[in-house]
Amino acid sequence: MPRVAVVSDTTSYLPEDVVAANNLTIVSLYVNFGSDRTVREADIHDYDAFFEEMRSAERLPTTSQPSVGDFIGAYQPLLEDGADIYSLHISGGLSGTHEAARQAAESLAREGKGGERIRVVDSKTAAGGLGLMVLAAAARAAAGGDLDQVAAAADEARGVLKMWFAIDTLEFLKRSGRVGAASAWLGSTLKIKPILTVESEMAPIERVRTSRRAFERLVDYARQRHESGADGWVVQHIQSPAEAEALTERCREVFGCDPAFVSEIGAVLGAHTGPGLLGVGGVPRHLLPR
Repeated sequence: MPRVAVVSDTTSYLPEDVVAANNLTIVSLYVNFGSDRTVREADIHDYDAFFEEMRSAERLPTTSQPSVGDFIGAYQPLLEDGADIYSLHISGGLSGTHEAARQAAESLAREGKGGERIRVVDSKTAAGGLGLMVLAAAARAAAGGDLDQVAAAADEARGVLKMWFAIDTLEFLKRSGRVGAASAWLGSTLKIKPILTVESEMAPIERVRTSRRAFERLVDYARQRHESGADGWVVQHIQSPAEAEALTERCREVFGCDPAFVSEIGAVLGAHTGPGLLGVGGVPRHLLPR
């Protein structure tokens, strides 16, 4: 095990093989279906059924952060094995996950169980952006970096990170209360395809009129990332596998290399954005595992 263990949460949507290859520990958020059913995001695999239920529900499912106990359960074995812990999580502007992790670290410190060796960090991003930061931290940890060096690698990735997401509609963000600064677009009478990023909360980039135009803007953005040297790239989607495959092929032509990962965003963020999301972004490739 590296001297620093890297912990994150399910909203990075890193593929399972990437998680395993980089010795990551992932703590699950939750999806609440009314008041009678709460499910770990990590246990929701049938996205077709999930989004079908979401479309037909009078009220959208809600989401919640891991408990303090969930984090203690993840941290204790790592501390007992002698590792320091770098724990990096979804933006505090979107979730209380970071706060629950911080409380868990404080509890373990009070009990003399090594909580002072845990550094909890708000990524101020989510999804692919969080995943790229986690991989930058993991790469430095695998190279033998100490806690400060692992944190510096993730900070460097955050400083140059850019992610764009095109979504079908703002309706789900509006209904979930997560529309953020894009609320200025809600009164538009136009049928628009919003393009957003995450900077602590959802932030608007631009709006286009068609899905085709949104796709081409994402390809344009990939070219910008390549020109700036950010060739450690990812593609993510929600219920859009064909579009994600097409975007991945176009991006391979742009970057001249394979992606760091391609994945489907799951139920927690999907509950807020709805299906039909397509995203791309990247960081400099040298920050990521080889």
